[in-house]
Amino acid sequence: MRDKYLYLLLLPGLLLILLFRYVPMYGVVISFQDYNMYKGIGGSEWVGLYQFERLFRSPDFTEVLTNTIVISLYKLAASFSLPIILSLLLNELKSIVFKRFAQSIIYLPHFISWVIFSGIIITFLNPVDGMVNVIIRHFGGAPIDFLGDVRYFRSVIVLSDVYKEVGWGTIIYLAAIAGVNADLYEAARIDGANKLRQMWHVTLPAIRPVIIILVILSLANILEAGFQQIFLLYNALVYDVADIIDTYVYRVGIQGADYSYATAAGLFKSAVAMVLILTVNKIVKLTGQDGLW
Repeated sequence: MRDKYLYLLLLPGLLLILLFRYVPMYGVVISFQDYNMYKGIGGSEWVGLYQFERLFRSPDFTEVLTNTIVISLYKLAASFSLPIILSLLLNELKSIVFKRFAQSIIYLPHFISWVIFSGIIITFLNPVDGMVNVIIRHFGGAPIDFLGDVRYFRSVIVLSDVYKEVGWGTIIYLAAIAGVNADLYEAARIDGANKLRQMWHVTLPAIRPVIIILVILSLANILEAGFQQIFLLYNALVYDVADIIDTYVYRVGIQGADYSYATAAGLFKSAVAMVLILTVNKIVKLTGQDGLW
């Protein structure tokens, strides 16, 4: 009763999670059925693990799983390091006006939807009159179809994701850096530490708990390679390197109407995410650090 107003503030978030995360879990039942949309869940035939057997025997799913892991690892490597480096550099800026201007420019892409952002990317990379290819032709090179060539597509995906989301990670790390005790920096300066040493021995250890939490969350989403981004940018020419679990589920489940098979693929992805987050959190706690719980 003492905290009743705090619980009231918490209620909208809990309802949102309940409505969009837990209620739909009833639908995973169809991954164990030969689902017929006319008969419904109650009338469809129960087939046990048959859909999962189909899934793991499918050569398409092996390729899709590989693409998902590779793209996610590329994104993780870039999104883990760059926001930390950028936040450390921004924190050292002396001009408040320039610092705020730089932060605004870096944060802005995060608040643009992938629908708009992908349109900008397609326009810039157009092989006929896109700005990038205009520059390439100006220097005597041949135009490149970045979004239709398997050699370049993954690089475009990773770089565009980093450009769009690096500002959000920077916000979190700058907030953590702002909480570092200024006396630690003073003590480091007295001991003769330069700026680089202060970053390494004071700032990074101080924000280590935040880094660990973000890494755990990132590893839990290792099979979340970015549905919206890839769906809006990919095409049949690059399916071999671009088709991920989410786009595969969409094509097979929604377009192909194979709902049970697609749900089995989605449930597999969720199970892997759960195992990863539990495992990584346990490993972090065994090393003496604070995990998520």
